[in-house]
Amino acid sequence: MANNNNKDKCNVPHLRFPEFSGEWKETTLGKIAEITKGSGISKDQLSEQGSPCILYGELYTKYKSEIINEVYSRTELDSSPLVKSKANDVIIPCSGETAIDISTARCVLFNNILLGGDLNIIRLKYDDGGFFAYQLNGARKKDIARVAQGVSVVHLYGENLKQIRVYYPNIEEQRKITHLLSLIDGRIATQNKIIDKLKSLIKGLIDDIITLECGLLVTFETLYSKAGEGGTPTTSNMEFYDNGNIPFIKIEDLNNKYLLTNKDCITELGLKKSSAWLIPTNSIIYSNGATIGAISINKYPICTKQGILGIIPNSNIDVEYLYYFMRSSYFQKEVERIVTEGTMKTAYLKDINHIKCPIPDSDKQKEISHALSTLSLKEDIENQLLKKYQIQKQYLLSQMFI
Repeated sequence: MANNNNKDKCNVPHLRFPEFSGEWKETTLGKIAEITKGSGISKDQLSEQGSPCILYGELYTKYKSEIINEVYSRTELDSSPLVKSKANDVIIPCSGETAIDISTARCVLFNNILLGGDLNIIRLKYDDGGFFAYQLNGARKKDIARVAQGVSVVHLYGENLKQIRVYYPNIEEQRKITHLLSLIDGRIATQNKIIDKLKSLIKGLIDDIITLECGLLVTFETLYSKAGEGGTPTTSNMEFYDNGNIPFIKIEDLNNKYLLTNKDCITELGLKKSSAWLIPTNSIIYSNGATIGAISINKYPICTKQGILGIIPNSNIDVEYLYYFMRSSYFQKEVERIVTEGTMKTAYLKDINHIKCPIPDSDKQKEISHALSTLSLKEDIENQLLKKYQIQKQYLLSQMFI
């Protein structure tokens, strides 16, 4: 890789393969591609057999990298009136939840894949689809967000896509950039599989141990000295947020066993003027609303928004054991039984309190949690490695494109 330090050359990326030189071309997407739409295929029209197809929602859920080299869904619909892909097509949703996230472009490597409705299809005339999928998701992400329209549902129209300015080198350089980034995507996919297998192993061991070492059955409410949901200070009052130094936990912070960092903070005044409360170190932080079951152990004092419980274990309850127990299939099934349906699914503490919990003596709790913690440490290391690959990819997306 070579760095571009020549400020006189504007249309060259900061980072480039050394064998390439010269400025990139600048144009609009509509001049180098034909932009059309897919046609309607709904979820309930999917089947085990039939023609391979891609629905727009799958770009957010199933296809995590820019290159689609395997198609997961099929339909037995008559394919003759439907829209079919050509290898190298770039697809991007016509609608999404937020403007910034709608730029989820993917390159389809195959001919004759049925492309569902609510998909914009970018059919390039001469250029590499993978290169443009990476560019749209990286350097052009904010440009696409600016032309997306709507509030509760955001729409991206083909006519607006045509006006997006893009930059590109010769086809050989495009393909080399695509190849490098696809290799990193492949490593990210492998890393995700490693983590998934570790999670499966840990979950299986937790379930086996809970079954074998059942201990006394006691109600959940006897396991803690204090528990309760938090609350959100009024968001329109900046006195509750500006220069705040009290960590304020949201659902997206509960990704790992240990809560070591978070994004948001509130002020002392925000804490006093809301139902949030300060939860001491080494408590259980458990989501009982929205994403029910997300769980961490906090390693510093925090407060939480509503829908997230803080649970301070009794002195005879090992917090590590309680963490693993609350991740067990047994506990999750018991919680599912008491979930209240409404605007948002919620497992209220008053109902969780009555769940019968198998709790062994303190020594056995520590023995179990120590054995499982070794595997959790391995999982944390693999998660850190995954983040490094993801950071590496984002760096290259920011440096190898204009």
